[in-house]
Amino acid sequence: MTASFETTTWPEMYYAGAYWGPREESPEECARRTAEFLNLLSPYDPLLATWYKPTRSLKDVRKYPLMPPDLSTLTELFRRGVNRERGGPVFASLGFSFSFGNGGLETDGVHLRMTCGCYSEVNANVCVMSLPSKGPHTERLMSVPVLSGVLRSMALALDPDWAVAGSHEYRKQMNADSTAGAFVGWVTYQSRRRGTVPPLPAPVRIEPVEDKGALIILSPERISARNPEHIEQGHRIGALLAKAGLMRPVMP
Repeated sequence: MTASFETTTWPEMYYAGAYWGPREESPEECARRTAEFLNLLSPYDPLLATWYKPTRSLKDVRKYPLMPPDLSTLTELFRRGVNRERGGPVFASLGFSFSFGNGGLETDGVHLRMTCGCYSEVNANVCVMSLPSKGPHTERLMSVPVLSGVLRSMALALDPDWAVAGSHEYRKQMNADSTAGAFVGWVTYQSRRRGTVPPLPAPVRIEPVEDKGALIILSPERISARNPEHIEQGHRIGALLAKAGLMRPVMP
């Protein structure tokens, strides 16, 4: 008998990501945004309250805490993450990048990858959070309160054009080329710069994020790429948002 989406043996991989277009910023400005983001994240879940500097060895993953956020440390991490060819010139327009995590391993590891200060016309600025796909913490993390909180924190601190939370598999079902800004996730953030979110049918919920924009929550239950009804709902809501001019790539 064919397994249903609920009994498939391998788990979907969930993530949350924020994306914004060209914005020239210094390492100090990127550090300030990151510090605010980490502070805003802390109340939403214990796994999001502790972060560590990147290390080369697994045995050292919890050796250098980043919390409470220290601006000078974060500034230096961004400064070291400048884009350049080995032994060659700096590509200033590509901004600064670095990755770090919460010190967890497979079942409780949360990782952040950031690019900030990029003002190139071909690459976006990004903040992507990879979430554990299995283990005792998964059910708690894969919930509307937590993922909405993550996107709300991204919106307030990073001021992205667009952000999304959901699974990689669902993203592929929504948009063949997975273009940031042009599909609907389980939770989606739209900046006011992109336009106004129109009224949407239940069970979709729209929540304002101060004066920044709005969250669009497809369903209170976990959205899965293995549920045909969820796929249909995503395409239906995506079509309504496209009609309002909101389903367009962050980068042209």
